[in-house]
Amino acid sequence: MFKAIYRIGLLLVCGVIFTTQAQDGYPNRALTLTVPFPPGGFVDLSARPLAMAMEKILKHPVIISNRGGAGGTVGTVLAANAKADGYNVLMTASTISLMPEADKLFNRKPAYTLDQFQPIALIWTDAPYLVVQNDSEWTNIKSLINDAKSHPGERTYSSSGIYGALHVPIEMFLQSQSIKMRHVPTNGGGPAITALLGGHVQLSAGSPASLSAHVKSAKLRALAGWGAKRNEWLPEVPTFMELGYRLEYYLWVGVFVPKATEEAVSHTLRQTLREVVQNETFKSSMVKLHTPIHYMDAPEFRVFWDQDVKTLSTVMKGIGKVEEKN
Repeated sequence: MFKAIYRIGLLLVCGVIFTTQAQDGYPNRALTLTVPFPPGGFVDLSARPLAMAMEKILKHPVIISNRGGAGGTVGTVLAANAKADGYNVLMTASTISLMPEADKLFNRKPAYTLDQFQPIALIWTDAPYLVVQNDSEWTNIKSLINDAKSHPGERTYSSSGIYGALHVPIEMFLQSQSIKMRHVPTNGGGPAITALLGGHVQLSAGSPASLSAHVKSAKLRALAGWGAKRNEWLPEVPTFMELGYRLEYYLWVGVFVPKATEEAVSHTLRQTLREVVQNETFKSSMVKLHTPIHYMDAPEFRVFWDQDVKTLSTVMKGIGKVEEKN
């Protein structure tokens, strides 16, 4: 009896030792950081300094893999189905939540589901701003609302694409005021602003990083922001909240792994990213990008993400089915 108990105890101790050794051995090779967008976009620009900072902490390369296509769906699907070993990490934007909602609208099988992912950390959030041309007759939100209501469906706005990260906040605003405008989708945030600058539309939205130069050069006029407080790069522009409109929306970028990733591995990644956001080089890179760090560890990020999905779902239902024209 005693011998049997001794053997069981020995096996348990050995199991703990082996588990600890396995945990302590992570990582022992390069990690792949999938960015489901082309190089040069705001997620990619954030990922590069983040990967460099991670490498210094983990002592192994962090290789960025840009897998763009279908508004981020292609790379996200690859990440969802990757081996859950901690070496396959996804860095993506709030658009991760949009495509499954679009699939629901069309009653089609989703390319991926949100429960295939485990959130690791939120890296930054940034509220977009509603903008018009500087010579627009819309000098404030009230004048825009009054004019748009007098001309239903006649005024135009551009976005980063149907159901995209910049389509949603504009629709959120329009729906709140029962306004109808004609949507002119483009293939990205940059082209959306270009369409506005060229006079092809009358309204658009963008991040402070993409808008501040145009606002300061008096090419565009920012009317309001979707954040809870004013942005330090556009301090003169009020928020919707300040103006009395209960509208809040954020562009954000976070890090995820496949759901089945072991807790010990996830913990290592969480600790790594906690250190990354304190890294002076990384912080300096974010300042240059005009992008405020807003770090949240996994539990807090989970709550934030769940609420964001609920908000997006409501807006998406309001948009309804929109067939993309070829």
